[in-house]
Amino acid sequence: MPSLPVGHGAAREALAKASRVVVLTGAGISTDSGIPDFRGPNGLWTKNPATEKASNLQHYLNEPEVRQAAWQNRLTTPAWTAQPNRGHAAIVEIEQRGQLHGLITQNIDGLHQKAGNDPAKVIEVHGTVWFTRCWECKDQRPMEQSLERVRAGEIDPSCLACGGILKSDTISFGQALVPEVIDRALQVSEESDVLLAVGSTLSVFPAANCVPRAKANGATVIIVNGDETGMDRYGDHLLVGQIGEILPALVR
Repeated sequence: MPSLPVGHGAAREALAKASRVVVLTGAGISTDSGIPDFRGPNGLWTKNPATEKASNLQHYLNEPEVRQAAWQNRLTTPAWTAQPNRGHAAIVEIEQRGQLHGLITQNIDGLHQKAGNDPAKVIEVHGTVWFTRCWECKDQRPMEQSLERVRAGEIDPSCLACGGILKSDTISFGQALVPEVIDRALQVSEESDVLLAVGSTLSVFPAANCVPRAKANGATVIIVNGDETGMDRYGDHLLVGQIGEILPALVR
């Protein structure tokens, strides 16, 4: 059975007593499910710098060869077969106990929903890889429909509604975030009595702003990560180590 680092029983107690827990997750919670982060030693962009180009909106929209490579990469993304891990299951347990007020995620993999969290509670600030979105008419469809077209030989499938450029329904570099989504994330953070940040460097904004917003409104801030974060100064409890070990012990 996993155990917490010595001296962190107070973090478990704070979580156990909370009635409005907001969880903020980053890439670190999904690495145990086989989904690499971006800039870590085994990161997607570290191992294949060319893939970073596809994450830039201007390159994606203006360079057909970048889109073609992106579609080939989408065929084999680990998100399609990845399974939730113990960290995801621990967050489901928080919801099952009636404590989860909101689940803000910077991840696009859909693993929180696959683990069993109520999709209505999940706030995907960077979008989702499970759908496509037309850049022109904003038509949204399941990603699998476009992947079937790629497998059938289309190298750069266009929108079936208007013929426009299709991309995954994620937020690329250079693309505006959805204001309503960010507003909701900040609102639930301000309403929380515990803000639990997991697997994020807390250096990407505006999502990272959820931490000081929660703190300013009286929440206890618990940060669980494999390394220091950009928001450690706001943390009441800093738990550094393996997320898959620490989080289940924290929730237990």
